[in-house]
Amino acid sequence: MAEITAPMAGKVIEVKVNVGDTVQEDDEVAIIEAMKMEMPILTYAPGTVKEIKVEKGASVEADQVIIIIE
Repeated sequence: MAEITAPMAGKVIEVKVNVGDTVQEDDEVAIIEAMKMEMPILTYAPGTVKEIKVEKGASVEADQVIIIIE
């Protein structure tokens, strides 16, 4: 199981996957806006999206788990 985390505090502006989607290493799964910059969030392991812990518009803290991949 892989936990995809936010690299820094910010706001989720897009979630690009749904529960059940298959992802490959380096796929873009979300975009976070921090300090007026958009930051793509990439997977580091292949698998299936098991859980999405945030939604569009949510604020996240650094190292907060946003997506779980199984």
